[in-house]
Amino acid sequence: MNQQLSVSKRDGRKESLDLDKIHRVIAWAAEGLNNVSVSQVELKSHIQFYDGIRTDDIHETIIKAAADQISKDTPDYQYLAARLAVFHLRKKAYGRFEPPRLYDHITKLVEDKRYDAHLLVDYTEQEIDQLDSYIDHGRDLNFSYAAVKQLEGKYLVQNRVTGEIYESAQFLYILVAASLFSDYPKETRLDYIKRFYDAVSLFKISLPTPIMAGVRTPTRQFSSCVLIECGDSLDSINATSSAIVKYVSQRAGIGINAGRIRALGSPIRNGEAYHTGCIPFYKHFQTAVKSCSQGGVRGGAATLFYPLWHLEVENLLVLKNNRGVDDNRVRHLDYGVQFNKLMYSRLIKDEYITLFSPSDVPGLYDAFFEDQTKFDELYVKYEQDQSIRKKRIKAIELFSMFAQERASTGRIYLQNVDHCNTHSPFISTIAPIRQSNLCLEIALPTKPLNNVNDEEGEIALCTLSAFNLGAIESLDELEELAELAVRALDNLLDFQDYPVPAAKNATMGRRTLGIGVINYAYYLAKNGKRYSDGSANALTHKTFEAIQYYLMKASNELAKERGACPKFNETTYSQGIMPTDTYKRDLDQFCDEPLHLDWDTLRANIKEYGMRNSTLSALMPSETSSQISNATNGIEPPRGHISVKASKDGILKQVVPEYERLKDNYELLWDIPSNDGYLQLVGIMQKFVDQTISANTNYDPNKYEGGRVPMKVLLKDLLSAYKLGVKTLYYHNTRDGASDSQDEPTPEVEDDGCAGGACKI
Repeated sequence: MNQQLSVSKRDGRKESLDLDKIHRVIAWAAEGLNNVSVSQVELKSHIQFYDGIRTDDIHETIIKAAADQISKDTPDYQYLAARLAVFHLRKKAYGRFEPPRLYDHITKLVEDKRYDAHLLVDYTEQEIDQLDSYIDHGRDLNFSYAAVKQLEGKYLVQNRVTGEIYESAQFLYILVAASLFSDYPKETRLDYIKRFYDAVSLFKISLPTPIMAGVRTPTRQFSSCVLIECGDSLDSINATSSAIVKYVSQRAGIGINAGRIRALGSPIRNGEAYHTGCIPFYKHFQTAVKSCSQGGVRGGAATLFYPLWHLEVENLLVLKNNRGVDDNRVRHLDYGVQFNKLMYSRLIKDEYITLFSPSDVPGLYDAFFEDQTKFDELYVKYEQDQSIRKKRIKAIELFSMFAQERASTGRIYLQNVDHCNTHSPFISTIAPIRQSNLCLEIALPTKPLNNVNDEEGEIALCTLSAFNLGAIESLDELEELAELAVRALDNLLDFQDYPVPAAKNATMGRRTLGIGVINYAYYLAKNGKRYSDGSANALTHKTFEAIQYYLMKASNELAKERGACPKFNETTYSQGIMPTDTYKRDLDQFCDEPLHLDWDTLRANIKEYGMRNSTLSALMPSETSSQISNATNGIEPPRGHISVKASKDGILKQVVPEYERLKDNYELLWDIPSNDGYLQLVGIMQKFVDQTISANTNYDPNKYEGGRVPMKVLLKDLLSAYKLGVKTLYYHNTRDGASDSQDEPTPEVEDDGCAGGACKI
C-alpha cells in the first residue's frame, strides 16, 4: 500500500513514499550515539501518512519525536534530534544536504542583499576557495538540538517574514571570521581567519547575538551593550530617547542613566513652573525601548539607573511592582539602584539616609562617582543646610524597601558605584563610571547628550565574546584564544557603523571590549570543585588571573602594532596600576592563592606601549550563546541536569555537559545552602575582571522558617557583596515551588535568566 502513496518534495515535485529512506536518515543521525533507538524514534513519530504528505512535515515530526526523548537517562537524543534538524535545515537552505561552494553561495547572497558586498570586494575568488577548504561542515553534527533551534531562530541569515533560511552554521562562522579580519595584510589574514574559525566552530570562543546574527550582513552594528546617559534638560532627554531607538533597533541591549533628572516639584524656568519629576520621562524611555523588536532577533530591553539618595526613590523603587496603577508604574524597564559606602555605613549604624533632588545639591551627583571623600563632605553639608529641600528616612527602611522590591520582581538590580570607580581601569576624576548596562556587567564612562548629533556627549559601547572554560584543557590555551578574541573584536570596532556620533567618538577613543566566560559550572564539575565550600576558590583565582593577564598582554601587543587607544591616558593602566593593585583585601581572608604570572613585566610593557583597549573583560549572562556551545550559562550553577528553555519552536531541553560521567560533581542551584560561597567566587573573579559581573543572588524560601526569606538574610548578602568588592548584582532568583527534578525540569525564560518569583518576607 505504501507504494501507492506519494510525498510532496520541497520543490513541489512528487515521488513515491519510501519508508526505507526515512529509516536511513534516522540511522545516519544515530551513528556513534549511546542509548538511542532508531525504532523508538520511528515508533514515537506517529506519522499519519496520506497521499501528497509534505516531506517537510515528515521530517519535522521525526525531529520532534527524537527531541521528546531527551532525558537524563538518554542525553544523546539531543544530538540525534540535532542531526536530524541540521539535515532538515540544510535541505531548506540549499535544497540538498551538501552545502554549495562557498564562492557561489556568497555571490548569490550578495546579489540578494543578504550578505555584505565587502566580502566580494575584499577577497578574491581564489582566497574564498581557500577559506572554503578550511570549513569542516561535519562540525554541524556537534551541536545539541537546543543549539540548532537557537541558530535557526536567531542567528542564521533568513527572511524572518517568510521563514526562509539561507545558510548553515559553518558558513556563518567562516564569514564572521572573514569579515573581522578583512583589513589584515593578505599574507597573514587567512591564517588568522582559519585560527579564529576553528576557535569559534569548536566552541572555544563564544560569540554574542549581535555578532552571530549581524556580521556578514549589510547591518553593521555589533555591539551588545550601549550605555546612554541622560542630562537634566528636555533637549538631553529627547536626544537620549532618539539614541535609544537607533540602537535598540540594531540588536543592542540598553543601559540608561537617568539619575540626573530632578525630582517632582523642583522649580523650572526660575520658578515659572514646577517639574513633573522622573516618572513621566521614564515612561518616555520605556516607549522608546519597546518601539522596536531588534529585527525579530530579540526584544528591546533596557535597565535604567538612579541613586539610592534621589528624592523620589520611594516612588521609583516600586515602578516594577504589580500593585498600583499604570500612572505610577513603569513596569517594562528594569532598574539599577546605585549605592556607595556612605549608604551602607548608615545602614550598619542604624542611621538615616537623606534624600535630595540632584538639581538642589550642586556637585553632589558628580562626586558620587568621582570622589568618595568629596561626596561624604558635600552630603553632610547639604544635610545640615536647612534651605535645601530634603527628606530623611531610616536606612534600614530604605534598604528593606529595596530588598523587598528586588525580591518580589527579581529585576531591581544593584550597582556599587564606588567599587566601579576605585577598582576600575579608568581614572575616576577624568572618566567616571556613572552607570552600567542592561545586564549589569559593563562599567564604562559616559557623558550626557545635549542633542542627537552632540559630539561632546559620550555613548559607551561594549563588544562582547566569551571563553568556553569547558573546552580548554590547560590555562596556557588562553594565550592564543585571548589574542584571537582581542584582535577580532578590536577590528570589529572599525568595521561597524555608528548611528550616533557620540557613540563613534567614544568607541574610537576608548576601544572597549568585554570578554567573559561560559561553562563555569561544567569547569568546576570536571575539576571536582564546588560553589559552596571554598574548594573552587584557588582554581577560580588562577583561571581569572590567566584570563585577564593574557587579554591585557594581547591588547598590549596589538598596541605595539597599531597604537594605543587615543584615550589610554585616561586609564589607570597608563599609570602602571593593574587590577591586582586595587582589589578588596578582604578576599585574602579566604583565598591566599598567589599570583602565578609575570605582572611586573606586563606592567612595564603597558606603561611603555600602552594598550589598544581601555577594557577587556566582563562576565555576562550568556543565556543564548551558552546554548549554542552546549555549555552551562556564564558563571551560574545549573538549576537541574536538564535545562528547559522556552522558544518560538516550543520547549527546548538541554543536558549539562558530560552528564553521565559528572552528574554527581555538579552542584545544582537549589542544593547550594546560601549565597556565601558563590559571592566569594564572584569577589575573586572581580579581583581581575576590569569591568563587572552579572552576578545573581538566589533564595529558596523553603529553607527558612515559615517559608519566608528573612530580611536580615537579604541585607546580609548585600553587605557581604559590598565587602568583597562586588560591583553589581543582577537577578534575584526565588525558587517558586515548581519541580526541579530532572524528569520535570523547571522551565526557564529565554534571555531572562529565570528572574522573579514572589519572595515572601
